[in-house]
Amino acid sequence: MRIESVFKHGERIPDKYTCDGEDISPPIRISGVPEKTVELVLIMYDPDAPIGTFYHWLLYSIPPEIAEIPEGVPRDKVTAYGVQGINDFGDYGYGGPCPPHGHGTHRYFFVVVALSERTELEPGADIDSLMDRIRGKTLSYGVLMGTYSR
Repeated sequence: MRIESVFKHGERIPDKYTCDGEDISPPIRISGVPEKTVELVLIMYDPDAPIGTFYHWLLYSIPPEIAEIPEGVPRDKVTAYGVQGINDFGDYGYGGPCPPHGHGTHRYFFVVVALSERTELEPGADIDSLMDRIRGKTLSYGVLMGTYSR
């Protein structure tokens, strides 16, 4: 699977999509989804956070025919693009990059997973619940990594 956005793999994420800008989700384009996919899941995380991996966005129950998740997905529990989990900021939906000042460059991974079965999770799932539901059901995945520092 291929994941694309307004920044290329390994490039800096534009300020617009961070806590220093509008803090809205970037557009995510998805291609190469396997034919037998019944659901897509999007997980965004920062493995470089000082407290350990920090999850910025959990979006699941994404219809497999969606080729693009547009910029600025509302932070509602349920959207036209899927169901939102609780990020590590304690909120529904997207929370943009916001590394501590002077902590160096952080990497932000956007991972889209194609599943053979539905997650059947209610809004507000955390990363542990989501990971439990996708284990053993992965058909394919794609990764896009952007960076940000303050």
